[in-house]
Amino acid sequence: MRVPFVKMHGLGNDFVVLDARGERLPTMTPSTAAALANRRTGIGCDQVILLEPSEAADFRMRIFNSDGGEVEACGNASRAVALLHGAEALVETAGGTIRVQPANGGARVDMGVPRFGWEDIPLAYAMDTLTMPVGWEALESPSAVNVGNPHVVFFVEDCDALPLEALGPRIERDPLFPERVNVNVATVESRRRIRLRVWERGAGLTRACGTGACATAVAAMRRRLVEREVEVQLPGGVLTIAWGEDGRITMAGPAAEAYRGSFEWDDFA
Repeated sequence: MRVPFVKMHGLGNDFVVLDARGERLPTMTPSTAAALANRRTGIGCDQVILLEPSEAADFRMRIFNSDGGEVEACGNASRAVALLHGAEALVETAGGTIRVQPANGGARVDMGVPRFGWEDIPLAYAMDTLTMPVGWEALESPSAVNVGNPHVVFFVEDCDALPLEALGPRIERDPLFPERVNVNVATVESRRRIRLRVWERGAGLTRACGTGACATAVAAMRRRLVEREVEVQLPGGVLTIAWGEDGRITMAGPAAEAYRGSFEWDDFA
């Protein structure tokens, strides 16, 4: 079966998007997703995005990391999908229903309400998630937040100086996080600007992470380090994150289509 795809990215965080809203595709497996994502022998991407029909929303978005694991949410992919869809839509994800709207060469996304309970992250045992009494070498006292997927956020003097490629995988798979975790290291540069690097669960170091930007902004707001709307500077570019009085997070930023192609499904099954 020959399957069309669209290669897209949000601030360099790249995706292979498969549209099964009209024509049903074979079952996506972790091994197929990982094979498609492989940058040497596949198409190459950080995440494989599968669009399917939904009874609860306009359509459903499923997200597979480059290791083949399915995850709950992806902010950058949400913007890319909004651009591809071309109109405002409700999108069902495993992390909850979100609203996307194309805007200014990218999209605005209502990412929903963040959760802070230790059992919502989830953590292996109860603790305060605003300032967690844990640490890994130079990274200490993080905040934790679930924005559709789990994040831990460390505020440091210079996020670029830390060996995140070494500490990220250790923290991601620490027994404290039974479903693993995305690791964010952030430097607050002003009341309206944060600099951020992210080790993404199942994908590694990434040029941009939309949910990471949301989680980091909200964690900084909870600690009263920044205003309720901030710019988050990632290696791939800038996202604007606002946390409204209604408790909902809005993310705005660019997305782009790179190219289109097709592949034989059996070659990656």
